[in-house]
Amino acid sequence: MNTPPSPSEARSADGPPVRVGALAPLTRPGWVEAGRHLLAGLDLAVREVNDAGGIDGRPLELVVRDTAADPERASATVAELADLGVAAVVGEYHSVVARAAATRADALGVPFLCSSAVLDALTEEPTEWVARLSPVQSRGWRSYADFLLATGRHRVAVATQPSVYWAAGTRVLRERLASRGGTVVELDATALDPGALCDALADHGATALLLLVGSPEPAVPIVRAVRGDRRLADLLVGAPAGQPEFSGWAAELGADGAGIPFLRYLPEDPGPLGERVGKELRERLGEAPSFVAFEGWDTITVLAEVLRSHGTDRAVVAGAWPHVAVEGTRGPIRFSRTPGVDVWQWAWAPVRVVDRDPADPTRFRVLHTG
Repeated sequence: MNTPPSPSEARSADGPPVRVGALAPLTRPGWVEAGRHLLAGLDLAVREVNDAGGIDGRPLELVVRDTAADPERASATVAELADLGVAAVVGEYHSVVARAAATRADALGVPFLCSSAVLDALTEEPTEWVARLSPVQSRGWRSYADFLLATGRHRVAVATQPSVYWAAGTRVLRERLASRGGTVVELDATALDPGALCDALADHGATALLLLVGSPEPAVPIVRAVRGDRRLADLLVGAPAGQPEFSGWAAELGADGAGIPFLRYLPEDPGPLGERVGKELRERLGEAPSFVAFEGWDTITVLAEVLRSHGTDRAVVAGAWPHVAVEGTRGPIRFSRTPGVDVWQWAWAPVRVVDRDPADPTRFRVLHTG
C-alpha cells in the first residue's frame, strides 16, 4: 500500500513537518492520468506553501498513497494515515473511493478535504469532518441534461457499467430529461460488445449516446465503433464524466475523440491566479493541465490557510470548514451546507459543458454554462 514519498516531502526544517495525507489513483484500474494531474496540483501548492514559510515556520509535507480506485484500500489507507498523525487527508478522484475515504475519516475523526469526486452522497450521514471542492454530481449532470435538451437531443441512450456513480448519474439525467419530455434508455456495456451496442442504438433511434463507462476500456472501442457506423452519423456522443479532458483520450482516438461534450470544472476566464498556476502546472506536467490539477492546487491552498489560521489540531481543522474564505484558481472558495449533501460543500465551483474542437482537438470549445 505504501507509495514513494512525494517530491514535496520536506528534507530540512526548523521544526517537525505538518503532515497531510494525499489520496490519488496512481495505478490501474484507477484513472492514472487523473491521479497524476491531481498529484501535480497538490504538490505544486505544497512547494509554494513551503517557499512562503510553511505553516508557522513548519514545512508542509504530503504523505502520498495510491488508492488504485479501490474503496477498501482507500478506507484502510485513511486509518493508516491517521495512525501516522496527519493533520488532515486530501485528494481522490473516483467518487466511490472518495466515499469510502470520507466515511472512514468521519468515523476516525480525521478532517478530509475531497478534491475531485462529485457523488452527492459522499457520506451516509451529516458530518463536520468532510469538505469538498468539486461540484456535486446532480448539479453538473443536470446542466449536462439541459445542454442535451437545448440541442434537441431528447432520445438519449447511456452505455453504462455497474457502479453507484454511473447509476446516480443516470438517475439525474432521467429525471431532468423526463421533466421536459425526454427519455433515457440504458445499454449494458458489460453485456453488449461495441457492434451490438451500435445495433441497439440504431434500433432505439437514439439521438445521443452518453459514455458512462471507464476509459480507455470500454469507452475507446465504443467511440470507434459508433464513429464507423453510417447508421449513427447524426448521433451525438457525449461523456459527462470527463473522459475527453485528458490528453490520453486524444492520443487514443485522434479526430474521433473530438466533438464529444463533457463536463469541465474550469471558468472561461481563469484570471491572473489561474493563468499563473496553469502555466506552472503545464511546465510540471509537460502538457496542458486538466481541471483536476487545478482542483489539487486549490485543495492545498485552502487547507494551508486553515492550518495557518486555526492550527493543526484535527478537531479545530474540521471546525474551520465553515469559516474558509480563500481565493482559488477558479474563484473565491467558501464552504456551506447544500441541500441533499451531508458534507461542507463549495457550492459555486464553475460548471461548463465543453468539447475538443474537431478543427483543432487541442482546443476546447465551451458549449454550455451551468
